[in-house]
Amino acid sequence: MKMSEQNNYLISQHRQLIVNSNLSIKAIVQDIYECSGPLEVLYELNNEGRAKFAVLKKQVDEMEVLAQESTSDDRAEMLDEVKNHREQYSSTLAAFRKANVSCMLRIEKSNKEELLKATNEDGSVRQRQKKDKSGIVKMSSNVTEQLRSISRHLAETTQRSCDTLETLANSSSNVTAAQEELQSTGSVIQHSHKLLDKYGRREFSDKIILIFAFLFFLGCVGYIILKRTF
Repeated sequence: MKMSEQNNYLISQHRQLIVNSNLSIKAIVQDIYECSGPLEVLYELNNEGRAKFAVLKKQVDEMEVLAQESTSDDRAEMLDEVKNHREQYSSTLAAFRKANVSCMLRIEKSNKEELLKATNEDGSVRQRQKKDKSGIVKMSSNVTEQLRSISRHLAETTQRSCDTLETLANSSSNVTAAQEELQSTGSVIQHSHKLLDKYGRREFSDKIILIFAFLFFLGCVGYIILKRTF
């Protein structure tokens, strides 16, 4: 298999892997939207989602490398496709963050309602559930803290994605500049090749002229010798 064909094959594989990863992440986002608790379930979904995002980012980065190394005419189109994948990554990350916030608020609201319900029950039930109330309050505080932690983590991930997009833009500019420089160098080499061909033809013509001049000189010498002899 030729290098270009192998490169295109790998890009096609990464394209399918990226599609599969996006579908998996969207399924997790939907599960988070539908999650009603407890917090342990949400934590498991978050861990699974973060792992999927890490895999997706790696796949997009590898596809960008393959697109940069491609020598085909559609390299610019491949780089645009990578850019679209990064934008979709950022959009899906925002949806993941929104789903987490929504779920955390829903769980927190449910816990508060349970706390209020426990408060409104009769004295005997309140006495029996006194410890449970403090646990619910503590859980509510933990939910708020987890919400803040997830928000900070997703904000950092979003910032890293923005930095990656900026690096991609700079890399594309460098590639364009290098391509223009190579084209300019190619023109200079082509012009030099034409000059060398021209000088080669002129050298051949000079040799022919020298040979004819030498033969003419020999003819003149022979003619003079013949005249003096006879």
